[in-house]
Amino acid sequence: MEDQSAWTCSSNDAVQVSIVQPKGDGKLSTLSTFYPEFTYSIFGDSETIFGYTGLMIQLRFAAHDLRSNVCISYDEKFKTVKDVSAVDLNKILKPFLPEESFIPLKKFEESLTKDKSAKDFKPPGEIVHTYTKGDRNYEVWAGCLADPDVQELLERIQIFASLFIEGGTPIEINDPEWTLERWMVYFVYEKLPEPPTPDASIYSFVGYGTTYKWYFYSPTSEKCKVSNGPFPYETVINLAELPSRLRISQFLILKPHQLSGHGTQLYQTIHRASLKDPTVYELTVEDPNEAFDSLRDTNDYHLLQPVFKHHNVTINANPYPATQPGRAQHRLVPTSRLIPVETLRDIRTKYKIAPTQFAHLVEMYLLSLIPMSHRGSHNVNLPRLRILKSRAPDEHDRQYYWWRMLVKQRLFKRHRDMLIQIDQAERVQKLEETLHNVEEGYENLLKAFGMKATREPAESATPVTDEQQIQEEESGARAEHAVVRERTKRRFVVMEDEDEDDGDDQGVSSEGGGEKDNTNPPSKKARV
Repeated sequence: MEDQSAWTCSSNDAVQVSIVQPKGDGKLSTLSTFYPEFTYSIFGDSETIFGYTGLMIQLRFAAHDLRSNVCISYDEKFKTVKDVSAVDLNKILKPFLPEESFIPLKKFEESLTKDKSAKDFKPPGEIVHTYTKGDRNYEVWAGCLADPDVQELLERIQIFASLFIEGGTPIEINDPEWTLERWMVYFVYEKLPEPPTPDASIYSFVGYGTTYKWYFYSPTSEKCKVSNGPFPYETVINLAELPSRLRISQFLILKPHQLSGHGTQLYQTIHRASLKDPTVYELTVEDPNEAFDSLRDTNDYHLLQPVFKHHNVTINANPYPATQPGRAQHRLVPTSRLIPVETLRDIRTKYKIAPTQFAHLVEMYLLSLIPMSHRGSHNVNLPRLRILKSRAPDEHDRQYYWWRMLVKQRLFKRHRDMLIQIDQAERVQKLEETLHNVEEGYENLLKAFGMKATREPAESATPVTDEQQIQEEESGARAEHAVVRERTKRRFVVMEDEDEDDGDDQGVSSEGGGEKDNTNPPSKKARV
């Protein structure tokens, strides 16, 4: 048998995704072509395809309504030898694409170039937000998944979740209607000033996001009440009126439109929708990657920073009265004396930020208040600070000491069950490493925020052209993208969904006490 490696190619390289639209000569013009990030959910963990040389799998999508077409070409195909044969590509792709995607390319081209109804196309749902980038206009549309038009459009792009979202899976659109009604789909479109042809659409797809409402249990009393009423209930329960936790499930901006601020616009649109919905208590995210973490942190921080400043949120460097000397007072973190716990809880509730995410934002903001010369291992004599603790003569040093204790407390409370299985000496060592990585991640973000803040006054004082504005936005996005890469290398994390913890695991929620300051998080990987 021939060497099988000669007949094997990377599925990531073989698959090409193109966005197309009609042009004047009756043909299709390609707006952009790009390659997938992942193909393991389609072609297996090895992300390889056997049985072809010169293989090319072209996935074309109409820019407006996202009708798709699969076109497969290759130089040679492996001839079956006993039980070894080339992969059946159509069979593999059919579960991920609508049946209409497998018509011949010529028919697909005709269906787009001769479609007279395309000029009347509008995204499904209703328009919820508009914005501009330079001289280009964009719109965000939102619709319930129970809407057949929303279902049809989402079904056409289900494969994007597998190709561009790590661990992404298609959404089941055949669920009962009451389940579909809990889904919302957001579509981002560019609205062109004029169509490419008289019969073509003025809309071009940019990206999308999906959210789902989970039931949010919030007990009003510690005591359970027993009811002797009839069951099932005589009154119909309206699921849409139940308290819920809104979870962002899928979030994708297509590659040609990334690093241009569209993700920020989409995230802010979803957040505003959660604030307007009285049944939503928290906005959470399903298994976010590092890039989304950065986008989320950036937007949430800029939203809450002026709020924190308005409420004078800071660390009290002197939580103990001068009349209480002694070492015993330092064994627990006096959270309620260090920071305004009740005020922070009210802020979190008002802006519907998930507990762990809010803790990150508070920690980042409190760190930013400490002068650079009094924070970080490069500027602070940590061995001396560990000895002096809250007795350090400088106020900023004391603030930094208590900031470190607040972060340690949160990490311990979150991972207590695993931490108690680790020896104390190992916990202390790993805690210092983890704290260093968390702090460095915050510093990288604060640095990116500072770069953006210094650009904005200069931009407001100096007139810029649209092209310069776009370049500035892209350069800022690239700077934040670099921060993502740096955080990926340095952050210590644990494998669990941070937002699904119903408990309030942040330091800001503790009342007048806390955990001992010699604890440490475990060494698994994900976000802390």
